[in-house]
Amino acid sequence: MALDTANWTPPAVVIDGCDTFAKLFRQNCKARGDAIAMREKDLGIWRAFSWTEYYDRARQVGVALLSLGMKPGDVAAIISEDNKEWVFTDLGTQGIRGVCHGLYPTLQSRQMAFQLNDSQAKVLFVEDEEQLDKFLEQEADLPHLKNVVVYDMEGLRRFSHPKVMSWEAFLALGDEDRSALEAEWDKRIDAGAPEDLAILIYTSGTTGNPKGARVSNRYILSQADNAPDLPFGPGDEFLTFLPLCHAAERIFSVAIPIRYGSVINFAESGETFAQDIQEVAPTAIFAVPRVWEKFYSRINFVMQEGTPLGRKAYNMALRLNEKVQAGEGSILTRMVAKFTDYAVLRNIRIELGLNRTHTILSGAAPISPNLLNWFQTLGVSVQEAYGQTEVGIITATVPGQSPIGSVGRAFQDVELKIAEDGEILARTRSNFSGYHNAPEKTDETVVDGWVHTGDIGKLDENGDLFILDRKKDIIITAGGKNITPSLMENELKFSPYIADAVVIGDKRKFLTALIMIDQENVEKYAQDQRIPFTDYKSLCRNPAIEELIDGEIAGVNKGFASVEQVKKFRLIDILLTADDEELTPTMKLKRKVVEEKYGDLIASMY
Repeated sequence: MALDTANWTPPAVVIDGCDTFAKLFRQNCKARGDAIAMREKDLGIWRAFSWTEYYDRARQVGVALLSLGMKPGDVAAIISEDNKEWVFTDLGTQGIRGVCHGLYPTLQSRQMAFQLNDSQAKVLFVEDEEQLDKFLEQEADLPHLKNVVVYDMEGLRRFSHPKVMSWEAFLALGDEDRSALEAEWDKRIDAGAPEDLAILIYTSGTTGNPKGARVSNRYILSQADNAPDLPFGPGDEFLTFLPLCHAAERIFSVAIPIRYGSVINFAESGETFAQDIQEVAPTAIFAVPRVWEKFYSRINFVMQEGTPLGRKAYNMALRLNEKVQAGEGSILTRMVAKFTDYAVLRNIRIELGLNRTHTILSGAAPISPNLLNWFQTLGVSVQEAYGQTEVGIITATVPGQSPIGSVGRAFQDVELKIAEDGEILARTRSNFSGYHNAPEKTDETVVDGWVHTGDIGKLDENGDLFILDRKKDIIITAGGKNITPSLMENELKFSPYIADAVVIGDKRKFLTALIMIDQENVEKYAQDQRIPFTDYKSLCRNPAIEELIDGEIAGVNKGFASVEQVKKFRLIDILLTADDEELTPTMKLKRKVVEEKYGDLIASMY
């Protein structure tokens, strides 16, 4: 189903003679042969896999799916953490002109069932026993699902179910007729078309049920071909750690590496991320602002634990770098700055795993300008990127040109304009092909090819885009003042003691905030100050901790006009995870859910 865009058709995308992503995958894997395509850390050891192995295993998946009777357009779904099996399944499914539907592994079973029924997936790949249990809970309500494949059978060796098989048993399917099925694999790839549906990406669902964005081969090829806007090449090393079902991670860990021959490295787990990034020292990395905030908090924590001399050296190195970057200072100042950068800041970059990194991108949520300044002074330039599932990544800041606070300039073949009400409209060759089973939502979102992003923004004279807020999140106070809550929220999150914040104030006389504390840093503060607590709830309710957060808010308030300042706050005393309804799988607070669930807490501030 191609998107009806009335008077506009997305431009075709062809890379090296390939008009589908599966064709490009086959061609490039064969050309690169034994060169390393990926590494996966298993029990502390990094194992390398070549492009030949990548292709052979993906084809094995495709052959097995063919033996199960998968037809073009049929859907295979994956619910798993990032691993090599995830990408083998993805490319194997696309190779037979199937549709790959990735699900967040943090979804609850009922949420998983909603998406599987919406996509009408025929086969489900699950990581392990935990994910299999979700299928078993919902099996009676999954009429379209015919087979379930388990990547890791630990704890399931004696388990038996007519629909469930191990990864190894699945890959053996078709062994008796492998040559004929491999010939069919090639025929399917050859028959692929640019507008074929390749993957389904479900939105985070900050309001209501998530919608399935239909992503074509054209979209993927366009996003894979974003050079020179994003300077990636064959020598690059990526660390894959964000969920692969997220559009941005799919672009950075699947599309771009296959296009350019970059190497992807699968982090062992979220708990080992700090060690993994040190070991890999990626040359390019994409992450959401929460990751960069954690980096800042980590160094802050190390400095607090360090010696007075160490703290003094660190602060001096930052000040000197800031002065030199601003074009100020004598020759002596520049020489000293170069020395302190090597002696002090270089060690911090190594500690963070960023010593080889040439391109760092932050996206998927706003980031504090203060945090960007800190990284810049540290000697690491973080580029902000902007995009949505519906259009892919479409802008990025230009180092040394784009002002801090912007999300940069439009990529090639991307058109941007601002509607009369301030909404950002985008039209690009990577436009999605509409929402799955939701034509009315598609018609609301896309008009003559222009995707209505739902974001409020502005363009400066150089074409740099500034995001002000989500259209639906703009606060209009009782006094009629329009407030952009994300500006205050981002500055609050720059505090090492604040993990997240939601500013409240629509139709009210003044602004308030609900605050999630940073557990690790606040616990450390409490221990250092000998503040008693027994658990997370008692920590949040301690007057000394409330006083700490009050001081952080007061400091942020100084940078805002009186009407924009937070006058009161409350701490959310429940430790939230991605399993909780208040958070999206990408760890963003759902404003509407938070306001409803904590209505009494909010009311206590007015």
